[in-house]
Amino acid sequence: MNSHLVRRRQLLAGAAALPLAAAPFAHQAGAQGTQRYAALSMFIPAAPGGGWDGLGRAIEQVARPAGLVGSIQFENVGGAGGAVGLPRFVAQRRGRPEALMVAGAVMVGATLTNKSPVTIKDVTPVARLTDESSAIVVPANSDIQDVKGLMDALKAGPGAVSVGGGSAGGIDHILLGLLIKSVGRNAREASYVAFAGGGPAQAAILGGQVKAGISGYSEFAEQIKSGRMRALATSGETRIDPNVPTLKESGIDIVVGNWRGLFAPPGINAEARANHARFAAELHALPAWKELLQTRGWEDAYMEGPAFEEFLRRDSEATLTVLKEIGLA
Repeated sequence: MNSHLVRRRQLLAGAAALPLAAAPFAHQAGAQGTQRYAALSMFIPAAPGGGWDGLGRAIEQVARPAGLVGSIQFENVGGAGGAVGLPRFVAQRRGRPEALMVAGAVMVGATLTNKSPVTIKDVTPVARLTDESSAIVVPANSDIQDVKGLMDALKAGPGAVSVGGGSAGGIDHILLGLLIKSVGRNAREASYVAFAGGGPAQAAILGGQVKAGISGYSEFAEQIKSGRMRALATSGETRIDPNVPTLKESGIDIVVGNWRGLFAPPGINAEARANHARFAAELHALPAWKELLQTRGWEDAYMEGPAFEEFLRRDSEATLTVLKEIGLA
């Protein structure tokens, strides 16, 4: 199983709530280039405070000063790892050239787990932007001091170790299942508590409602830096924080990444699709974007066009295989 996840990681590495009256495109010179949208509608299929919301707000933080957009209106619809918001985006934004959605690996797993009739295959891929390692954390006053302590507790009885994270079937849930399987227990024994967004999950961890938490490192970064949470390990190939070991360094042969990107609604024309692609490419090329990636601890995982479409197909297949192997699908 663990070697399968390493192969999966290698595969991943390679391979506005209301209609807007303004014109969707504004092809004029902005502060640093062409303004791609007079007003952009950004749909986040998750509650505020999580990784998708963070990426959407980061795009606004960089794109508006650069003149790529005039304004951005956000709508957050959380629930079930995007399986609640996704059908709304498909139905309400169909054919709209000024609409984009932030989504990623969590949605792939969650829609498979929930057997959703609407999946990521029903939207228009624009670009993969980032990849991020997960962090495994405990509150600062926890008696679990390191990742070995967590693994010993999971081996003794997974049901006694409640772990909070994102929606069922997402990357956080998959990672917990893999950890449990690695100590010879059944992933179905997991005591996993799913939250609709990063804010509620953090509150539950800090409040002691769960014993540990799993999410993207950036969602826990401030709590780790302030000393309110203790990071036990991260799930990437290399360290994000020099003081926090990776799972592989800790003797656990698991490597998992959480990619995120941009999607347009179905039914858009060729001009709209080309405009979205240019926007993503121009955003990615900005020095401010590269600085932001470093600040947030996000890996630059930019990919677009046919390569991104093929990546999505293969990622869906690989995710389904993993979910079946650990008993989540």
